[in-house]
Amino acid sequence: METPSARRGRQEPAAVGLGRRRFLGYVLAASTLTVAAELGEAVLAPNEATAVVPSVPGPAEIYDLNDMLTHATLPTANLITIRIDADGTASFALPRAEVGQGITTSSAMLIAEELDLPLERIRVTLADARPELLFNQLTGGSNTTISTFTPIRVAAAVARGRLLKAAALELGEALDTLTAKAGVITSSATGRSLTYGELAEKAAAVTTGRVSVGLKEAADFKVIGTAQGRVDAIEAVTGRKKFAMDLHVPDAQPTMVCRPPTINGTVRSVDNLAEVRAMPGITDVVTVSTGVAVRGRTFGQCIDAVRALKVSWEPGSAEGASDITIREELRRAELPLPALDLLTESVDARFTFHFASNSALETNCAIADVRQHSAEIWGSMKSPIVAQEQIALKLGLPVSAVTVHVTEGGGSFGRKLFHDAAAEAAEISKAMGKPVKLMWHRTDDFRQGRTHPMATSRVRATYALGQVLTYDQRHTSVATDFGHGVGEIITSEAARLPVGDLTFSETIFTLSQQTPYDFGVVTQLLSETDKGFNTGSMRNIYSPNVRCAQELVVDELAGRMGKDPYRFRREFVKDERVRAVLDKVADVGNWGRSMPAGMAQGIALHPEYHACVAVLAEIDCRPQTTGRKVRDAYTGPRVTKVVCAVDVGLAVNPQGLQAQMMGGIMDGIAITLSSGLHLDDGHFLEGSWDNYFYTRQWNAPPELEIVVMPPTTGRPGGAGELAVAAAAAAAACAYGRATGTMPTSFPINHAGPLGFEPLPTTPPIPASPTDGLNRAF
Repeated sequence: METPSARRGRQEPAAVGLGRRRFLGYVLAASTLTVAAELGEAVLAPNEATAVVPSVPGPAEIYDLNDMLTHATLPTANLITIRIDADGTASFALPRAEVGQGITTSSAMLIAEELDLPLERIRVTLADARPELLFNQLTGGSNTTISTFTPIRVAAAVARGRLLKAAALELGEALDTLTAKAGVITSSATGRSLTYGELAEKAAAVTTGRVSVGLKEAADFKVIGTAQGRVDAIEAVTGRKKFAMDLHVPDAQPTMVCRPPTINGTVRSVDNLAEVRAMPGITDVVTVSTGVAVRGRTFGQCIDAVRALKVSWEPGSAEGASDITIREELRRAELPLPALDLLTESVDARFTFHFASNSALETNCAIADVRQHSAEIWGSMKSPIVAQEQIALKLGLPVSAVTVHVTEGGGSFGRKLFHDAAAEAAEISKAMGKPVKLMWHRTDDFRQGRTHPMATSRVRATYALGQVLTYDQRHTSVATDFGHGVGEIITSEAARLPVGDLTFSETIFTLSQQTPYDFGVVTQLLSETDKGFNTGSMRNIYSPNVRCAQELVVDELAGRMGKDPYRFRREFVKDERVRAVLDKVADVGNWGRSMPAGMAQGIALHPEYHACVAVLAEIDCRPQTTGRKVRDAYTGPRVTKVVCAVDVGLAVNPQGLQAQMMGGIMDGIAITLSSGLHLDDGHFLEGSWDNYFYTRQWNAPPELEIVVMPPTTGRPGGAGELAVAAAAAAAACAYGRATGTMPTSFPINHAGPLGFEPLPTTPPIPASPTDGLNRAF
């Protein structure tokens, strides 16, 4: 009898009309077994289901941003390869950026599953920039697991099949008598066995060939769907994990930049160049497009030099701008709402969301070694192909002369979609003629780095006779920069997008925003203004702001119509998967329990990227029991409990999914309650984490429960950003119910006393070098 392992491993010539569970792959010509997949995740199209809802499905419910990103990867899926080495390990260069989200672990799990190889024998590294991959090396939109789920598995299945075939020839046994397990192929007839390592060279091909393979059914999974610790956990907790600043590139010395006091200011003149060049340890001082760069033996010496520089600055791109002037500008740019029907009642609200920082643990940093005819760059980059192309253009070199090495990153939350540090390091290295190890100071990141743009959201919902008849939302934002590669994908995919002739920002907004409720006629539109800021796609892009506004209006509708917020949502929600996560958090979180005055529960949900999440939050707004004061830190309301239920279709690694939800919840709490930037006279006042009040251990919810729902679709959905919007909205709804007033400006503490003494703008680095180093690292 043919064994399941042999049956899955049996390879057939590629033929027209592949069966539903057959996939195409390649065996590549190489010295040891090297394989690739041909098709992307979308090869198995989901069955269409009829949705019986009064509201017309929005574009994001038909074809969303994640679908676009996935389809853009398909033409080059066959260029993603797995190699079996002579030591019996499998090596895979992942064309994505690992920034803490755990994709090296989930990718290793996919290989381990189809290859029947222990997880610890999978080696996953990050691929250098590979221009031939086109759009298949961009990390964003919670897309990695979705877009690589099938290609990685197909490549691993091709490898397993090739190894089985080589073993059959070597042992002289029939293929259907062989089984593969834990990296060993054994004959059921004779008991003889061979390891993958022994077969690696024998299974190699001298020519590239196309083959057809089968993948494991979900019922046969032994690795996928099981909770696994991170493959890099030990290196992370012991300090052996290598980030850009840990690399030892010959003669690459610490480098920092003295930056302008206002956003995007430029150097007019430097009065004391010779004096600073003579300071201890300083090797070079040069003027560049972003400021004055200094290179020295230590970062402490660089900080001293930056502080000593006497620079005159030209005005920046946001001179005189403040929160007030930007809010007025946004209101002038708002798109009109439809005329109000006088026969209906309405909820009408406007919400303001202030600038926010990605605030990744690792500040911007990169290493660059630019020579006359070549350049080599090291850094954490989520769009390395774009980085390679743009750096080459800036240096006047052919793309093939620029090598970009992708390093692991210490967080991103969208920040590392831009390669600002890498481009700046390359410019400095060229100007100095020497390798540089560039690190931004923490203050640089807050004041000159990328920010989540300030925005307003105007919402009107009309209702009558127990039904919501219309829901209209006009989101107005400072322009979001999408010059990191997604714009090119939109251009390439334009013909299939269900959005008409829209700008890049409008396209992304339309493909990512949806209303999960049956609210009759629904419109959600974006307008943008003011391109004078350095903005970017912070985690979840528009969704935290848009969803927070919508869920607050949902609470208001429920109150006006005399209904419980949870039951109101349950009645109007469109999708059964969304209803299931909503029911789960209400049950586990004991929705409706009696609470003291000043405390309340809030509930919210968010569907996105073929996944959905619901969050129940409890908040304590009582003055005598608010968050503990640390120095001059945030002392506002504290979220005391969170219950989260998440359905991603198929969780490749439930433990990793729980970690993603935890991080997203902390982000959501922060942007609702405490984390925002204050803009004043063309610069941001925040300059360190001492005064940017992200969720800390002392104000994180003491009770936190994450429920991963059982598989519902058999395919993974997006999870990297999923929890942020729901958590932000749940915290806001809880605050509204606890105080009796719907909040309309975020973060909630933004309008209160500043609570800190802003760092000086010139020089924009703390006075103590030791303090500076602590903050920078």
